[in-house]
Amino acid sequence: MQHAVGAPLPPPHQPGHGPATTWSPAAHQPGHPGAHSGPAPRTTPTPGFTAPPVPPAAPPAHRPPQPTSVPPPSDPTGQMRLPPGAPVGVPSAPPTAGAPDPASATLAVLLIGPAGAGKTSVAKYWADHRRVPTAHISLDDVREWVRSGFADPQSGWNDNSEAQYRLARRTCGFAARNFLANGISCILDDAVFPDRPVVGLGGWKRHVGPGLLPVVLLPGLEIVLERNAKRTGNRRLTDEEVARIHGRMAGWYGSGLPIIDNSQLDVEGTARVLDEVLARAIASPPKW
Repeated sequence: MQHAVGAPLPPPHQPGHGPATTWSPAAHQPGHPGAHSGPAPRTTPTPGFTAPPVPPAAPPAHRPPQPTSVPPPSDPTGQMRLPPGAPVGVPSAPPTAGAPDPASATLAVLLIGPAGAGKTSVAKYWADHRRVPTAHISLDDVREWVRSGFADPQSGWNDNSEAQYRLARRTCGFAARNFLANGISCILDDAVFPDRPVVGLGGWKRHVGPGLLPVVLLPGLEIVLERNAKRTGNRRLTDEEVARIHGRMAGWYGSGLPIIDNSQLDVEGTARVLDEVLARAIASPPKW
């Protein structure tokens, strides 16, 4: 059967003549909005046909609650936040019978002595042979971090060399507090003069704390001259300068600080005596 152009299609088939669909003229108009967005066609089931059950809609996927704030990204350098380095308090003896064992305590020790007394060698050996982590901080090493513009004391002691000396001491004190705050003992060495208490012990006490334990190494003048003669570079001083420094160091006698005459002791023996002196200093801290 033919139909006029533009006329509507015939009405739906009657039951028994196959499936019929509800048709919308707009669905066949090209470009019409309803061509793709209209409702889905409704199907009339064939008699005797049972449609399969429609499965229930799946519940929406569980989405965990979103944090209200995003944590800051980790430092790409791997930096760790460490405890701050506060001034070191006076150590206390453990509540046990007998002398305390300085080899297992966290200590801050200042080894004082003239050039050639063996401070650096003893400090390194003592730090190497402890049962707990221990750092050695040498003032001379830190002073020599300055390369261009280094104020060499051999050229004379002046305002510039004094300023670099004080800067090195503050740097050593800062490093010592940070080591101690993280459970690492420290031993520092410096030629501190007894006739300059504000610059000497007073400066170390300000930079490290009242818990610093000072010990003096003071061998005889002949031993100091012999050891100084084996030095090289700017660490070696003239005999006149060594004798002058040694004479000033004699002022530590009568100061109340423990003094070790290591004229007849090697490095190992001096370190052993240092442990004995520190055990007494922990039990009864010196007044300084």
